[in-house]
Amino acid sequence: MSTFVPGAKDINRKWFVVDATDKTLGRLASSAANILTGKNSPKYTPYIDTGDHVIVINAEKIKLTGLKSQQKIYRRYTGFPGGLREEAFDKLLARKPEAIVEEAIKGMLPKSKLGRQMATKLKVYRGDKHPHLAQQPEAVELTA
Repeated sequence: MSTFVPGAKDINRKWFVVDATDKTLGRLASSAANILTGKNSPKYTPYIDTGDHVIVINAEKIKLTGLKSQQKIYRRYTGFPGGLREEAFDKLLARKPEAIVEEAIKGMLPKSKLGRQMATKLKVYRGDKHPHLAQQPEAVELTA
């Protein structure tokens, strides 16, 4: 008996919608990362992208526990000497809440070509509207 390895014809990708309203950032990110990697599927294989697509809506309504909302700082490097830019969580949430959710979810994916491929199946939107209605996404309620 040989081990089953899923091929391209065996993978049927689904679309899931996750509402981030009043959800904790880390718990939402870990659940979304599990769906993106395919760990919720019986056909999961660590070295093959067997995951599904994830749409996150209401990114601006995400929350953090404790004092993290005042203490958390997001850093990025411009590529130039002295080009380290810092932005507080509150300011980034007001300016670009999609970036917060994307960074949290991408940080829980593998750090390889496969992880970058999985990250392309993630779509994050501010507000409750998204342009993926033709894919007939299923609503997912994340476990607390």
